[in-house]
Amino acid sequence: MKKNIIVLGAGMVGAAMAIDLVKKHKVTVTDLNKDRLDFVKKKCNDLEILQLDVTDKAKLQTTIKHYDLVVCAVPGFLGFETLRRIIEAEKNVIDISFFPENSLELDAFAKEKGVTALVDIGVAPGMDNIILGYYNEKLKLDFFECLVGGLPKVKKWPFLYKAPFSPMDVIEEYTRPARYVENGHVVVREPLTDSEFLEFDKVGTLESFNSDGLRSIIFTMPHIKNMKEKTLRYPGHVEYVRVLKETGFFGTEKVSVNGTEVRPLDFTSKLLFKEWKLGETEPELTVMRVTVKGTNSKGEYETVVYNLYDEYDAKTQTSSMARTTGYTATAAANLFLEGLFTEKGVFPPELIGKHEAVFNYFMKYLKERGIEYVKS
Repeated sequence: MKKNIIVLGAGMVGAAMAIDLVKKHKVTVTDLNKDRLDFVKKKCNDLEILQLDVTDKAKLQTTIKHYDLVVCAVPGFLGFETLRRIIEAEKNVIDISFFPENSLELDAFAKEKGVTALVDIGVAPGMDNIILGYYNEKLKLDFFECLVGGLPKVKKWPFLYKAPFSPMDVIEEYTRPARYVENGHVVVREPLTDSEFLEFDKVGTLESFNSDGLRSIIFTMPHIKNMKEKTLRYPGHVEYVRVLKETGFFGTEKVSVNGTEVRPLDFTSKLLFKEWKLGETEPELTVMRVTVKGTNSKGEYETVVYNLYDEYDAKTQTSSMARTTGYTATAAANLFLEGLFTEKGVFPPELIGKHEAVFNYFMKYLKERGIEYVKS
């Protein structure tokens, strides 16, 4: 039975989700940018479009009340407050806005409102957590590692990098301290440090570095003694970004330039927008390796590794990052609407992936769309 779904955000990932969901449901996609909405409508005429400012609380809550499910793909800096307002309106929600705040702070509020909120349902965070949650039920885990990166197929000097989202969001990843778990204790590392060169099939050598990607599992999986997440880039990228960072180009305190007060971060983002902006049809790829280790019921120590390699889909003109992120979220939307997960509260992916039927649903759904996690 078709459901009525509203997608908040018509960016690269939001558009991919809306187009995927409209295959089975009635979908309205919203954005503040009318040109973006027109572009998405032209790409898929089956979608309804609606101009909406999610920062207008009354308008947002009035708009979403008519829908069976909300899918939230707003920018990270708007994410937490938008999610709070969706929950306040008593609407179930799938969220991939990847805000820096702790989503679990809204758990009690969601339970009070009788709402199911599935958050961080992307590729990483997202599928790595789902794999972790599943194997946490199978093994007594003591190790988790996720290595992940989205990369352009064409390496353009000097940064060898393009992003399907704003440079501001990327820079935030490069400046936020990275939290790891070592020997049962949370430790904080400087981002962009502890770089290592690693080999990946179909890509070759990539460089990993510290980033703050563990998010909810620090709180939901405290029994796992060693956990870390590192970002992947082509070799050379990290050094150039560290030069910018150490020189002050990511600073947020205003400096005076010929009598004009400017935040270095705003200036840097403006310059990097053109340099890092991924074109709508520009080939790129996603690489991820998830490793879990633990003891099975027979007392044997096991290592399980899942590898992902995915590329831009030229046929549908959908970026790999939009596919791997967005289709994980649309899988969550469909399994929720099909009644496979009915608990109330805020749930990061590891807390839903622990259910075998849910884990299998994700894997099958993604494989049907050409996204395959290869286990070894």
